[in-house]
Amino acid sequence: MRVLSGIQPTGRFHWGNYFGAIRQYIDLQTADQAYYFIANLHALTTIRDSELLQQLTFEAALDLLALGLDPDQASLFVQSDIPEISELTWILMTGTPMGLLERCHAYKEKKEKGISADAGLFTYPVLMAADILGYDSNIVPVGQDQVQHIEVARDIAKSFNHHFGECFVLPEAKLLDSSAKVPGTDGEKMSKSYDNTIEIFGEEKAISKKIMRIATDSRPMEEPKEPEVDHLYQLYSLFASDSQREELAGIYRAGGFGYGDVKKKIAEASADYFRDAWQRRAEMEKDSSYVQDVLAAGAKQARAKCREVLDRVQKATGLVR
Repeated sequence: MRVLSGIQPTGRFHWGNYFGAIRQYIDLQTADQAYYFIANLHALTTIRDSELLQQLTFEAALDLLALGLDPDQASLFVQSDIPEISELTWILMTGTPMGLLERCHAYKEKKEKGISADAGLFTYPVLMAADILGYDSNIVPVGQDQVQHIEVARDIAKSFNHHFGECFVLPEAKLLDSSAKVPGTDGEKMSKSYDNTIEIFGEEKAISKKIMRIATDSRPMEEPKEPEVDHLYQLYSLFASDSQREELAGIYRAGGFGYGDVKKKIAEASADYFRDAWQRRAEMEKDSSYVQDVLAAGAKQARAKCREVLDRVQKATGLVR
C-alpha cells in the first residue's frame, strides 16, 4: 500500500491542522511506502512573496518532523523539487475536459462570490491529480472537502488509461477522522481563513494569552452547562484523558465555575501535549542542515518513483521515440 498526501505552506500549522490531518498522516506513515510533500506549487495561487514562501516551506518541514513524521518511515519532500510533476500535469491537462474543472468546488465558490480566479486555481485539480498519480498512490488521506479532487484524479486516470493503455493506478480516498471538533478562538471551525487559529508552535506565554482570549458566552457562573456543546470543553477534550474529561464534564453540569478556569486547563493540557514536539523543534532549529538533508533524501526517493511513472506515460503517448 502506497500512501500519499500533501500540505500547503500557507501559514503556521495550528491545532485544527494537527488533529484534523497531521496526526493521522503520522499514524499512516507505517504503510509499505508513504510520501508526504509540502505543496509549494499549490501555494503559489495565494502567496506572491518569494521570501515568505521559502520561509513557510522550511518551517512546514521543521514542524512536521517535530510532530513525529519519521524520515526513516516516510519520504518528506518539497513539491517543486520533483520537476516531473509539472510535465505530468501538462500531459494530463491536454486530456482533461473543461467541464470537469468548472464543476470543482474551489473554483465554483470563488466564481459565485465574484472573486477573481486565476488559471492556477482553475487547473489546481489537475496538478493535484499529477501529485497523486505520479507516485502510483493507492491511498490518499483527505478531508471531506477534498474528496471531489480524488474523484477528479480517478476520472482523469481512467480517461488516460482508456486512450493510452493502463498507465495509472486508480487511487482511493481515505476520509480523515473528523470526529475531533477543533473550534477556533471565536467558537467557529478553526481555520486560517477565519483568522481564529491557535498555532502549535510559538512562545508558550503567547499561546496561553491567545487561549485566554477565546470568546465565551455571557451565561452566569452558577448556571449548569452542557459540556458537549461548549467549544472550550471541546478544545480541552483534544488534550485531556478520559478521566479528566469526565471530571470537567461534571463541573460543567454542576455549575458554579468560571470560563477562565477552563481556559487555564486548556493552556496547561495543550502545553503538556505538545511539549515534546516543542523541544524536538528547538533542537532541529539549531541545525537547519538536518531538515535540508531530510528533504533532499525524500525528494531523491520521490523523484525516482515519479520518473518511473512519467517514463510509462511518455512512452504510451509517443513523447519519446
